Amino acid sequence: MKIRKICGFMRFFLGDSVLAITLAPFGIYVKPDYDITEDTIRHETIHWKQQMEMLIIPFYLWYFAEYIIRVILFEDKPYMNLSMEKEAYQNENNVDYLATRKHFAWFKYL
Repeated sequence: MKIRKICGFMRFFLGDSVLAITLAPFGIYVKPDYDITEDTIRHETIHWKQQMEMLIIPFYLWYFAEYIIRVILFEDKPYMNLSMEKEAYQNENNVDYLATRKHFAWFKYL
């Protein structure tokens, strides 16, 4: 997995609020002026593992479907309540997490 800068074309589609994004199988992309931290890399690597274990396309389908369901349920912050984001945010500070993470660990955050 490579870490690359978000180019102008991607910025157009993602907007300025996206600081980093994982797009398997291509890599992790970060905003050019963003000071990337180990926590951010760990967060995005968790997403990389999620995408790999779900064979990429099903990951995006699940992510989108869960987001729509959370919007319909009128949740205040649907993005922050996504199971895959919860796993990544709650474990981005844990330096041992990637070594001990079990497959489909995001399931327990549903």
